[in-house]
Formats: sequence, structure tokens, C-alpha cells
Amino acid sequence: MMVTKEIQLNGKTFTLETGRFAKQAHGAVMVKYGDTMVLATVVSSYEAKEGQDFFPLQVEYREKTAAAGKIPGGFFKREGRPTEKEILSSRLIDRPIRPMFPKTYKNETQVLVTVYSSDMEHDGDVLGACASSAALMISDIPFDGPIAEVRVGRINGTYVVNPTFKELESSDLDITVAGTTDSIVMVEGESNESSENDLLEALRIGHDAIKSLCAIQLELAKEINKKKREIVVPEMPEGLKNDVRTLAEAALIQLSRTVMAKEERSEATHKVYSDVVKSLEEKYPEKELLIEELLHDIEREAMRSTILKEGKRLDGRGLTDIRPITCEVGILPRTHGSALFTRGETQSLTSATLGTKMDEQVLEGLLPETTKRFMLHYNFPPFSVGEVGRLGSTGRREIGHGNLAERSLKRLIPVEANFPYTVRVVSDILESNGSSSMATVCAGTLALFDAGVPMSRAVAGIAMGLVKESEKVAILSDILGNEDHLGDMDFKVAGTSEGITAFQMDIKIKGISFDILEKALAQANAGRLHILGIMANCLPAARPELSQYAPRLQTIKIPVDMIGALIGPGGKNIRQLVKDSGAEINVEDDGTVTVAAVEKESADKAMLYIRGLAEVPEIDKVYKATVKKITDFGAFVEILPGKEGLVHVSQLDVQRVEKVDDFIKVGDMLEVKLMHIDADGKMSLSHKALLPGGENASEEMKRSRERKKTDHRGGRDDRHSRR
Repeated sequence: MMVTKEIQLNGKTFTLETGRFAKQAHGAVMVKYGDTMVLATVVSSYEAKEGQDFFPLQVEYREKTAAAGKIPGGFFKREGRPTEKEILSSRLIDRPIRPMFPKTYKNETQVLVTVYSSDMEHDGDVLGACASSAALMISDIPFDGPIAEVRVGRINGTYVVNPTFKELESSDLDITVAGTTDSIVMVEGESNESSENDLLEALRIGHDAIKSLCAIQLELAKEINKKKREIVVPEMPEGLKNDVRTLAEAALIQLSRTVMAKEERSEATHKVYSDVVKSLEEKYPEKELLIEELLHDIEREAMRSTILKEGKRLDGRGLTDIRPITCEVGILPRTHGSALFTRGETQSLTSATLGTKMDEQVLEGLLPETTKRFMLHYNFPPFSVGEVGRLGSTGRREIGHGNLAERSLKRLIPVEANFPYTVRVVSDILESNGSSSMATVCAGTLALFDAGVPMSRAVAGIAMGLVKESEKVAILSDILGNEDHLGDMDFKVAGTSEGITAFQMDIKIKGISFDILEKALAQANAGRLHILGIMANCLPAARPELSQYAPRLQTIKIPVDMIGALIGPGGKNIRQLVKDSGAEINVEDDGTVTVAAVEKESADKAMLYIRGLAEVPEIDKVYKATVKKITDFGAFVEILPGKEGLVHVSQLDVQRVEKVDDFIKVGDMLEVKLMHIDADGKMSLSHKALLPGGENASEEMKRSRERKKTDHRGGRDDRHSRR
């Protein structure tokens, strides 16, 4: 049965359709918005794997290049591993739907989202989230939805839901918000130092649209009316719950009230778990996973109770306290900039590298190929949490955390016209207990300042948490790893002293009100200003000079018609210039030439050549020329790059020169004066005019030209008369 539901959203029709595509999937919905079409399919196993204690959800978002009428690049000419954009879009879908599955559901579930048509105006990621939720709603898979997702921009002061790519270019904020009919469950975005009120207003407008999108999903599910499968809950042996609580509750409550380091707490908690399992293994054989689940619930209750009733956190802090922070800069001597930022047990060692136009990252995908001149890469090695792990390709979590930190900083990077460098920041997390992405933002700012990148203001980040039981609410500043894991919210906010630059929020419960969000943002602002103050004591602004190891960039603009002469046939000229000077040279289509070199001498040599190429020869100006060719009647010399003229044998010396190659050789330098430029651009030069006794050289050349004109005219007249 084919069913379609639609609403109007920002003046365009938003359509959900099922029953035509992928009918063997457990649920399949095609979303159409404009001419962008995104299909989401969901399939879930009917049984959980034995002994599995987690929910194996896989979400994949892919963009078919054919959707935009393009053929993939590369040798194979087909889509390969997911791009960074596709990975980030997968996370935008995964994060809001994952909390909506029942806690006891452990069946392997796969959500595949594919963009099949792109109008090059609307991003398929938020459409894919809506399609995924709708597909789950019409399936038999347990899902406590629906959720919906929209993007919100603000163009010229007006908030716009699902703006086009072009509209986003002039938007001062870009927010992706997901939620249910009652509550917001996820937020991610960036802005030009927006205020907390601006962000809240964007969330309200986004949530209004989300309610409408959830409503048509409910209509679709009601019409399909598919019964949800029953969840098989492991049988709880009688008395097990009480036995576990009797053995563990007091110890876990005591641990929640005891201040200790992360590793020490981990060992103490593990001992409690191990002792309880060992004590009950004979009475309840093969129930280890169930016992550990019960222990986890008690540990969660203990931590949350201590926070709500006593206002005391695992490390002894109050709700708004920030852990001790230390900042150091310039500790990696050969990098262009570096910083070590340590907050409690979280530490980021970050470097900043300055490159040239040639170092920009090329971005391919559905949209036309573009480049990126600011990159931030985040690494999370297993030793940072005291574990052994495989080292392979960059994980999705690392890509997501790096993207958040990059968005936090990128709007403060000077525009290319004022700072024509490509900038790369690399954060290596050396310790982790709490938000390492926000530590990366702080370390990134300091490393950029250390490198001399003239950012107008520093950026800092902080992660906020939440514990909510009924009407009791505790908002936590600078959360620990356990507070994130056992709490209800992870809300990361980055910004300057003037406003917010990026944010990311994931909520694990329903019923988060805008009042709670407003308080969390206000508390985050206070924490951010505190951190900015500590960073300012270390390095308040960018260093006035770049590192001695950073390339120096010089820019010059040449006439567009001279670009070919600079590059030469097949790039011959510019390759030779790079080889001779040791500088890196980049030429833009508008004639802008950028020269980069660590050594000033190399840059100066290249600039001298380029200036000469663009320079227009001037009569009576003296040049230092290079002899290029010797003939019987004189020497051809290069006075400027690509500009040659003739020094007639009579203009080489005040004395008569019998043989030119006895007087001068190819490759010699000769000081010459430009005497004349013919109508066809041929230049006549004189060395004689610069020598004592050669003052009349100009007059001699003038008389010689006049004689040639007369002889030429006479010869022509004679030929006419003979005819």
C-alpha cells in the first residue's frame, strides 16, 4: 500500500512516501523536499545475539554523485569509503534516534539513508533524519518516536527553517536541531558569536517546525498501522535484585561520596562489581551480564542522588565549579605554534601549522568542488584513557569531535585577504576525563595565538551536564566522563567573550524545558568566561611575529595577460623559477601571485622576477641585463623577465667593437639604457650611453633610425617607379 503525507515547510512541499520503494525492508520512507529525494530503510534482526549487552545500531548516510548529475572522480569511477561529510551526516541521524529505542532492545539494527536526487539547494542530512524516524515508525521495530530534524539559519535578522546552501552563505548562524513533539533531543551548530537568547530563539523556531514534521509521521504510522514486535526481556530470577542491592548499594553510595582520581575510582568500582559477581555466581549461574546491569543501575542512582541531595559531585566539586586549569604555549620548538591545555584529568597537546594556497583541502561531493583553508584534526589515542586499542583509520567519534572544535574556531580565523595562509590545527588528546573536544578548542586558540594567527578574540569551550529526577534538577559545569555517562545531558558550548561560536547537545531523556536550557546556557557562559580569563593569563593575544619556521607570504598582482608568460609552456617558466628561488609560487586566475618561503632571500628572489615580469619597460631607464644571444650585429639582452632587446654593436662601447663575442659572452651581466621602443615593441638598448664619452649615443641612434626610414622609403619609391 502506497501512502503519502505532506506539509508546507518554508514555502516548499515536504513529502513522506512509503509503499513504492524498498518494500522488503522492515520500513522504508522516501522524503522529498524541493527536488532533493532521500530514502531511508530500516532492518532489524528478530533476535539479539547471545551474551550481547549493548544495542548494535548502525546508521549510514550516503550521497550518490549521480543525484547531482555527476560522475565520481578517481580510477574506479564509483563511490567508495564515506566522505567526512557523509560520516558527520550519519552522526546527525544516529544521535537523535539512538535514545528512542527501548533500553532492553539489543537486536542488531541497521538504518541506511541514501540521497538519490539533489537539487543542489537543500542538504539531505536533516531530510534523512526525518526519513529514518518515519521508516522506524511504520516498521515493527520498537521505537519511541517520532523525532524530526531541521536546520535553522538567520539571514539579515530573519530566522529561516531549512535554508538553502546559498542562503547559509550569508547566515550568521547554522543550527541543526532534532526533537520530539514535546522536547529537543539534539542540537549542533555554529554562529558568529551569537548571544544565548539568539540560540534559544533559533531552537524555539526549529522546534515549531519539528512538531509539524512529527505530526505527519504519526499520521503515516497510523495509516500503515503495523504492530510493533514484542521485546524479549531476560528473565529476572527471584531475589536477584535484592541480593545485588544488599551486597553493593552501600559500597557504591560510599564511592559516589568519596573524592578520588579517575583511575582509582575505576579500580574501586571494578572491585565492587567483581566481588558481587563472584559472591552470586553459585546462586545465580550464568547471570553475570544481568548482575552487572543491576550494578550499573545502582551506581547511576548513587551518583545522581549524591548530586541532587547533597550538591556534591564525584570529584568533590560544587555544581558550577571548574576543575583546575593549566596552560602552556611554545613547548614544541619546531612547530609554528603549540599549546598544552590541561583541565583536571583532560589534556590536549595541540599544534598549529601555517601553509600556502597549495595546502588547501579540496572538498568533493554533491556540491561543486570547493577548497577549505582552515582544518582541525582531532586524535584520541587509546592510552589517553589507559587502554590498549587498535590503531587504524580515523574513527567517527574523532571526526565528529574534530568537526565541533573546528566549527568553534573557524569563524575567528582571519579572512584570506588579510591573512593568506592555509591553517591546520592538530589536537592529540593525551588524557581524557571530561570533554576533550572543548579542551581542543582552548588548546587550539592558544596554539593559533602562539603561531601568530591574528584572531580577534580567544575561543574557549565548556561541557555542561544535567541530572534530573522529577522536579529536582542539577545543572553541572565542566562534566566528568562518569557524569556524562550516568547523567541526562551533554551540552558543549564554545565561544568568545562576545558570544557563542559553536555548540553541540545530546539529551538522553524527554521533557527538557527551554527554562532548563536557558539556565544551562547562562551557567556555560560563566564557565566560559572563567576559562578565557585563565587562558589570557597565559597568552592574551596572537604573537606579533610568525614563527621563524613558518613560511613568509608575499603577494603581488600582475596583469592577467602576463600569467601565461609567468607560467610558461607546460609550466616550464614557473617550475624553473621555483627551482632557482626555492620559493613556492601560486598564481590565481585574476593575476594574484603568492610567493611563500621560509627564507627571505628565496622569497625576494622570486618576487624580483615576478615584479620584473609585470613591469613595463621605460625609455631612458637603466637596467641590469643578462646577455641571452650573440650575433654579428650586436647582443640580445634580457632587461626584465621575458623582455629582451638589442644592444647594437655600435652601442656596446665608445670605441669601435670589431667582434661582439670578443667584447661580451652569453650569460654576462651588462648595464644598459633603454633608448627606444618600436611600434612593434622591439627595444633598442645602449651600454655606450652609460660610459664616459658616450653622451651622444642617443642622438646617434636617432640619426641612424632616421636614415633607415629614409632608405626604406626611397627603396619603396624606386620599386614603384620601376613598375
